[in-house]
Amino acid sequence: MERYYLFLDECGDPSLSTFNPSFPIFTLCGVIISEEGLKKIEGDICELKRDLWGEKRIILHSRDIRKCEKGFEILFDLDVKARFYERLNRIMSSEDYTIIVCSILKESYIRRYGKLNDVYALSLSFIMERAVFYLDDISNGKEICLKTIIEKRGKKEDKALAAYYDALLSKGTYWVTAQRIKNYFKSFEMRMKKDDVIGLQIADLVAYPITRHIMDEEAVNLAYDIIKSNIYHRGGKMYGLKIFP
Repeated sequence: MERYYLFLDECGDPSLSTFNPSFPIFTLCGVIISEEGLKKIEGDICELKRDLWGEKRIILHSRDIRKCEKGFEILFDLDVKARFYERLNRIMSSEDYTIIVCSILKESYIRRYGKLNDVYALSLSFIMERAVFYLDDISNGKEICLKTIIEKRGKKEDKALAAYYDALLSKGTYWVTAQRIKNYFKSFEMRMKKDDVIGLQIADLVAYPITRHIMDEEAVNLAYDIIKSNIYHRGGKMYGLKIFP
């Protein structure tokens, strides 16, 4: 049996009741990676952290990096900043992981469906569907065990999300039966950001540039250019990027 992981993180607020009109989007980003690939990326990230911060515990978080906060003040030193990005970009451009992402365009969604639905849960269903398709593509008859790891959001939100995950395992989706999902999705775990889970940090680092690309495809977006080839492609199309509606 081959072990794979699906790490999930978000960009933006899933709330439909109120939202910032300058950021009218919610993105749930999934990173699928094999056990072997995860060990490699964990080793590379830990080496980067040790070289720049020593033994200080640092969590790679997109916003903190952009703002040079919470340990990333060292990036005000332009030489350190250049070294950091050169190594991080090399890690992020590796072929060791695959991205599946769903972005909800809130204004369009509200006009069509209203404000009552849970867009986090909807996004999760899209990602799980496409994860099944991706694993079908790579399985070659081998048995694959997928562990899903999501960052904790709050007691109420976590309880609702766990319930929706269980419902997908029981009922499936419009396109994928429950049995097809259960063939791959074997466990579900929630972790805190402070737990220093490298896979969750990778998911965080890809979610923001993808979201920015969706909001403005013409804008310069070097981070997106580095990771776009890792987005799941199927039949020559970027099948791992779902924009809804």
